[in-house]
Amino acid sequence: MCDESKLAEWARATVSRRQFGALTGAAALAACASGESESLAQPLPGLKERGVNFETADGRMDGFLVQPESGTHPAVILWPDIAGIREAKRNIARKLAGAGYAVLVVNPYYRDVTGEQFADFAAFIAQGGFQKVGPWRGKLNAETIMRDAKAITDWLDRQEGVDQARGIGTQGYCMGGPFTVWSAAAVPSRIKAAASFHGGGLVRADAPMSPHKVLGEVDAALLIAVAQDDDAKDPADKTTFAEAAKAADVDAIVTVYPGNHGWMVSDSPAYDATAAARGEADLKALYARALA
Repeated sequence: MCDESKLAEWARATVSRRQFGALTGAAALAACASGESESLAQPLPGLKERGVNFETADGRMDGFLVQPESGTHPAVILWPDIAGIREAKRNIARKLAGAGYAVLVVNPYYRDVTGEQFADFAAFIAQGGFQKVGPWRGKLNAETIMRDAKAITDWLDRQEGVDQARGIGTQGYCMGGPFTVWSAAAVPSRIKAAASFHGGGLVRADAPMSPHKVLGEVDAALLIAVAQDDDAKDPADKTTFAEAAKAADVDAIVTVYPGNHGWMVSDSPAYDATAAARGEADLKALYARALA
């Protein structure tokens, strides 16, 4: 599963010194830590996008919303990985919005900071990201994420262009993977699909709120997309999660992808375009089936 040793390994081995230097130079030019959730990029044709913020039980959450210019569409909550909101995540949201969804990329660290803190993963590693986000990430447990999910869902259901007659989807990457399951458990009446891509901590044997232990509260179809290197490290986790889903009568596809941890994210050293295309297709199939 995703942990500090995983990204440290990326920094040492997966990214060469030359590649890493180029990436960090680009990151500096991208002006990371801007404190803004909106992008400077021009919206894609047929889409509209904006930075947003709204009240939660724990403060004011900010995020990035992109949706088709007209009509009403199912909403999707996108939970980022450890590096938070940045252009790689906004681009994932734009691509999905182009397929007919209103996608909100949330800032999971809003209790401490606003908006983008790292332009990309190279900046995260170069700027001591683990030390910086450690106190922020420590606050993101099942209870806080479930509170957030309720506030996010309430806000989305009040936005123009969101189809309240259709279910909400949620997708997460790395640390955001378990957040999708907790979100579905928090708002089962509205969240009807959840996808975890190379999610960390989906099976926590000693934690009463481990994602695999809250499936009895879930009324959503699940896609649990496991990285091949994560599976090699913890091969029993996929079986444990699948068995828990079956026992809870939850529709769950639990599958290992031919990609290493981070394969879905374009600024990740492990990005794999072929495996990412499969993940995108599987995600769209999940949403088409579950958000009817």
